[in-house]
This record gives sequence, C-alpha cells and structure tokens, in this order.
Amino acid sequence: MKNILVITLAMFVLISCIQKETVQLEERTVLRIGTDATYPPFETVNIESGQPEGFDIDLITEICKVNGWQTEFIVTPFSGIIPGLQNKKYDLVLSAMTITPKRAVVVDFSNPYYLAGQVVAVPLDNNTILSFDDVRGKKVGVQLGTTGELMAKKVDGIEVFSFDNIGSAFLDMQNGNLDAILNDFPTTQAYINRHKSAKTVGEILSSEFYGMAVRKGDKKLLEAVNSALALIKKDGRYQEIHLKWFNTAPLKQFLQLDSADNE
Repeated sequence: MKNILVITLAMFVLISCIQKETVQLEERTVLRIGTDATYPPFETVNIESGQPEGFDIDLITEICKVNGWQTEFIVTPFSGIIPGLQNKKYDLVLSAMTITPKRAVVVDFSNPYYLAGQVVAVPLDNNTILSFDDVRGKKVGVQLGTTGELMAKKVDGIEVFSFDNIGSAFLDMQNGNLDAILNDFPTTQAYINRHKSAKTVGEILSSEFYGMAVRKGDKKLLEAVNSALALIKKDGRYQEIHLKWFNTAPLKQFLQLDSADNE
C-alpha cells in the first residue's frame, strides 16, 4: 500500500509539472529580451524615446508579433549577457551575438539571422596599417566578450584594449590612444558613416553567423522563434527591416539558410 501511495503521489507531481509547463507556454504574453544596446545599427538606445532601436530590435518585435507576445527589453552589458540569461533575468538574448561552439555549450542558439565578419578600422590619416597583418605591435581596441576580442588575443604582438562598448573604443582611437579597432563590419561601417573619423582597411576577416540565444533546453521557445524567423524571411518582412537599417538588400543565399555550421 505504501508503495502504491508513493507511486500515485509521484505520478500526480509529474502530471502537475507537465500541466504547469503547458500552461506557462500557452499563457506567455511577454518575451523578456536581454540586449547590449550600444551596438548600432543592431541595437542602440534612442536618445529621444529612451527605448532600444535597431535591426535586432525590429526583428525580434516582428517575431513576437507572429507569436502573439509583447516585447520587454532589458539592457545589459555584453560581457555579462549570457550569465544574465542563465540566471533568468530575461528569456532570450538578442545582441549581435556570434554563434560559436564555446557559447553553444551553455546556451541554445536559434537559426542564424545575420551573416557578418570582423574588419580592421583605423584613423582617417593612418596610411601604415593596410591590413590585419599590419596590426602586430600596435594598440588595438575591441569590445569585451566579443569574437573580435578573441581574434585579436590570438595574435602575438597585438596589445589588446577591451571596452564595454565599441563606441568607447572608437572614441579612444580618435583621441590618439589606439592604432586600430577590430570589430564586426556592419557596426564599424555604421559608426564610420555617422562620425566620419575612421576608415576600414583590408578585407573582411571572417564569416560569422549571429543567433538569438535561449537557456539550455528551452526547446518550445526556440521552436517558436525559429518558426517565426523563417516566416519573416519568407514573407518579406526581414528584407524590409534589412533595407531600413543597412540601406541594402540581404544576400539571397542567406535568406535560404535555416542553420549554420557552428564549428
């Protein structure tokens, strides 16, 4: 009798947990999104409204519309954005984050939503640094916790300076404290277009896929995000958002991409 009672109680607890999870999934009305809003044109804070804006912000807003969710943006430094997700400060990270094997150990990534790459930027009057090979022995600014920082630290002879946001690195270079910056091409180009104080040199150094991150095992949320992303690519909303923030259409081959080799 005791064993029967124990088994019955265990089944009741299990059923209750399943029902609770189902109710939570069905009743989701708000998606809490962690983002480092210092990275235009992907995410930045609008000075007038005080609200995040950018390519990533518009994209996740459309994804939430498809799923019937409201958006709640939580601005947080990039260096601590994954721990914040693990500690349940938000449900999803969307912050121009490159999909890497190391990150994929601790979070689950969505299908890629953007293809980017690293590039070197230097002051306008610099004529000695012409490519990534020329930054050895130089002072190079990067953003803390990014793939640009990882790339720079792998090269012997580079003096790496890490900043909480890439705008501070550009400002430090403008003030004469850095020789170059290593950063994602779209954001670098956006900064150059706005401030006219730097230029890119050499070729794009990598191909990096950006992905949205959820907590490990949050399969239902991931499926909902991936399904909405595929729909937005198909019905033209992705293309409209891309044109708005980059003034160009996305690559056709990327629109057909549903997954990426993360190795």
